[in-house]
Amino acid sequence: MGTLILASNNDQASLNLLSSVLDLGGWGESIDFDHGQVISHSNREVQILLIDEIHIFADGIDTKHEELTNFEIDDILVLSRHVSSSKTPALTLHPIGVPGGIPHGGRGVAGGINGELTPPSPRFAPLFRIMREIAIERGMDEKYDLTVEATHHGPHLNNPTMYVEIGSEDEQWNDKEAADVWAEAISISLGLEGETQNGLWQGVGEVLLGIGGGHYAPRHKSVIRDSEVWAGHIIASYALSFDDPGDGQEKSFSSWKHVLRKALDSTIQAFPGGEVFAHLDRKSFKAWQRTAIIEELGTLGIPVKRGNEVVERER
Repeated sequence: MGTLILASNNDQASLNLLSSVLDLGGWGESIDFDHGQVISHSNREVQILLIDEIHIFADGIDTKHEELTNFEIDDILVLSRHVSSSKTPALTLHPIGVPGGIPHGGRGVAGGINGELTPPSPRFAPLFRIMREIAIERGMDEKYDLTVEATHHGPHLNNPTMYVEIGSEDEQWNDKEAADVWAEAISISLGLEGETQNGLWQGVGEVLLGIGGGHYAPRHKSVIRDSEVWAGHIIASYALSFDDPGDGQEKSFSSWKHVLRKALDSTIQAFPGGEVFAHLDRKSFKAWQRTAIIEELGTLGIPVKRGNEVVERER
């Protein structure tokens, strides 16, 4: 597989992460292209692309990279800062897209295209588990929240993508120790030291599609953390628009159905041959919303599983 690691000169955490990745060794010289600086790895089909613009607005950068370098991209890791209103220190990762943005087809406020989702990287769930193990071994769980996030923001890309991030302020963005945790996790995932890649999709396995809950998806995270399941998009409740005009009146489902189908189609695209199932944060929905979602998934042939069904079966 050909993996592109995307970094930005306009993001301090991205540069900190990039520095730690480069410190691993095995990289060639930087070559200037029209779209940025490119560095190739000597042992793996992996390239780094350093661009000047902020990455969330770099729509189509993967297509441009392939055209200019003749490097075939299979998946993308974006190195990024994480920002939160709570200022909580965090090591986090997530798929990308703008599932709840309106009007559909318009430019997303934080990049991407409203109503469109980039395919999720199959490395998402395995990389989270790798990062978490390394962070705990180094005692970083005492300083950082080790978490995942729901699908959000741009850019809009064609290839499976995820963001890996350090948050949430300057102190953390420049934390070399935090960046080194991510660098080691990325190295293990990509097999940069000549080892077998960890978490490479082989066309077989159960794939979680997370639906509902808050931005940091605690119920979906617990299933990903405590099992070997793969994971696609995670759609937070705020991205699902339900109109409930009241008893005795027809309910409108068009907006949330659009998001649900986009998330499903994108996840299936990223996991050819996978057994996709939906995991609902049931308490985040009203009863009629939950029923509607389950019925819609049924028409699409997607089973709904509870977290304990997945976790307990693997123990």
